[in-house]
Amino acid sequence: MQSGTLPKVELHCHLEGTITPDFALKLAEKRGVDLKALGNRDGTYSWHDFTSFLKAYDKVSDLLNRPQDYYDLTLDHLTRAAGQGVIYTEFFLSADHGRRINIDYADMVEAIDEACRHAEEASGIICRLISTCVRHLGPDAALDVARETCARSHPRVTGFGMGGDERCHHPSEFTPAFAMAHEAGLGCTVHAGEFGGPESVSSALDCLPVTRIGHGVRAAESPDLVKRLVDEQIVLEVCPGSNIALGLYESLAAHPLPALLAAGVAITVSSDDPPFFHTDMQAEYETLETVFGLSHSQINDLNCTGLQAAFVDEDTRKSLINRL
Repeated sequence: MQSGTLPKVELHCHLEGTITPDFALKLAEKRGVDLKALGNRDGTYSWHDFTSFLKAYDKVSDLLNRPQDYYDLTLDHLTRAAGQGVIYTEFFLSADHGRRINIDYADMVEAIDEACRHAEEASGIICRLISTCVRHLGPDAALDVARETCARSHPRVTGFGMGGDERCHHPSEFTPAFAMAHEAGLGCTVHAGEFGGPESVSSALDCLPVTRIGHGVRAAESPDLVKRLVDEQIVLEVCPGSNIALGLYESLAAHPLPALLAAGVAITVSSDDPPFFHTDMQAEYETLETVFGLSHSQINDLNCTGLQAAFVDEDTRKSLINRL
């Protein structure tokens, strides 16, 4: 069995970040939007650093302007993921993006939920959602997202997180938003240790009720922090392809995933924003095998870690573990 055919579990993926160039082009044609500035000749998205990536991401995301668009995107993403062997996935949805393009949060969630149900009926893939605030929009906006998520709860939405520009604001500023989500019973995760360094992870753990860290790879620079991750059983949502595309490391050979694993850190592997970073779950798993030298048993252990850390009910968790 090749790693590409192994069952897969993904915990870190942004729904708006799954828009393929072909999907974006179809939406742009409907809207009369010119996407030439975003595209390369080979049909991929054009950006050169994290700041320009965020701008490209926002422009592509703004093409979604109806609940039907979210249904179509979700079904497209889950169909492709299931075709690569993904049996369980969580992805981030952004109420802030919806608000900016005048889509009601509840309508967005219902459209996504319907697509998740149809995808599960067709392929067996199971999905949960993480409502996510955007760090660089500030703590007040984050609190608004938390309020809306909790006030308009949905069984498909089982987590709360924060993405965006990690270089903005201290984690302590978002304590009220995360405390609200945590008290409502939502699992919590936060992007840290990507561009903010190991201190970003430490601050997040000090200030927020998180059990998972999105990325977190810069923790490898601090032995004390690595020990803390192991001791507190914090799970890292590692996205190697994203880390290379955004220039965190010069090559996969320089990536700290093997070192973190060897130190006993709990790790899962995901694709983040696959079309933007020229990756997908199949490519990530091939990297685990061919670059990092993991055996199929070790890769399956990562899947088990992902399911143990998943924001999902216990009956579903046990069923998924049996499928592995």
